[in-house]
Amino acid sequence: MDERSGRNAAADDPERTGSTPPRTGTIPRFRPVVGRFLDYRPAAEPEARGALVKLSQNESPYGPLPSVEKALAAGLRGINRYPDNHAVPLVEALAGRLRVPDESVVVGAGAVGVIQMLLQAVAEPGAEIMYAWRSFEAYPLLVSLAGMANVQVPLREERHDLAAMADAVTERTRLVFVCNPNNPTGTVVSRAELTAFLDRVPPTCLVVLDEAYQEYVRDPEAADGLALWRDHPNLVAVRTFSKAYGLAGLRVGYLVGHAAVAEAVRKHTVPYSVNAVAQAAALASLAAEDELLERVETTVKERARVAGALLAQGWDVPGSEGNFVWLRLGERTADFADACASEGVCLRPFAGTGVRVSIGCPEENDAFIAVAADYVRRGADAPVVDDAMVDDAVVDDAVVDP
Repeated sequence: MDERSGRNAAADDPERTGSTPPRTGTIPRFRPVVGRFLDYRPAAEPEARGALVKLSQNESPYGPLPSVEKALAAGLRGINRYPDNHAVPLVEALAGRLRVPDESVVVGAGAVGVIQMLLQAVAEPGAEIMYAWRSFEAYPLLVSLAGMANVQVPLREERHDLAAMADAVTERTRLVFVCNPNNPTGTVVSRAELTAFLDRVPPTCLVVLDEAYQEYVRDPEAADGLALWRDHPNLVAVRTFSKAYGLAGLRVGYLVGHAAVAEAVRKHTVPYSVNAVAQAAALASLAAEDELLERVETTVKERARVAGALLAQGWDVPGSEGNFVWLRLGERTADFADACASEGVCLRPFAGTGVRVSIGCPEENDAFIAVAADYVRRGADAPVVDDAMVDDAVVDDAVVDP
């Protein structure tokens, strides 16, 4: 302390205050794969005319129910304590709700966290992970970071080509992702298609049915992992509380599979990764499931309304079973996304391919429908694409976008 000025001399020392720039030069060495990915940047959130319609991340447009809010508040009172490491009360509740054994359920930090655990459980030098493309954007990132090779099989008319995927399986294939409904196209594989695929895949290869949007599915022929896993020891179903249950900000997901598979995955749990508040909210959401699923039904009806309006305008819209619709736009993707952004409507473009539009509340959907109609009027014709466009995926373009 400077006795004359009463100031702390350390406060004026640039080395201690951080006012001098950091030294440059050699930095610690990281794995080469780290440099192949762009930093994750969420979809832009433009503000125009004082309003924002966010239809870019497939979130529920509805906030938590009062009973869930109460559970959140109660959970906050105990955050000085570590959460249950394996979320045992939630596992037991899920097992009871789904009518599966407790030992068949593993909880993780969102579906992405569960997927990461699955990849870590099968990771080994020379291993390959297969999935359709275009599909969930996290796959190439997570596979590469796990040190394995990505094998991408093009979609066929926006759908999984399971026959081609089965043909591509080799002795190096450790795991196959089947995103059902597929994100971003919204299409589903049928029970018959998946069963035929499973019959061709070696039992040593894990098949992960990514069912993040399962609650929105209304196609009676669609594959359901919970109806198939008992007959296929190498099949795992992954689901989440982020979409239909509206807990995207809390990160809770889970898998259901044979006990031996679940045990192996459970050993790769990041300690305490599902926090106590998230566990409490998930439990409360299960208790209020009937009310939550009423909201889901509202979204399903809105999905049909939005798709119908777009088809009437002349757009090419494949049937979707998720909480979103897909528009094939090709090279006009960026132009359409910019037109929507200028009107305060934020959606998810995929360069050179198309846009994914989440289903929001009716007012948000009306805003998007109006922008799409205006785009058609200004351009005379909607940009319809007759052929299924599949762009070659590059790992460098991968981002984690739900």
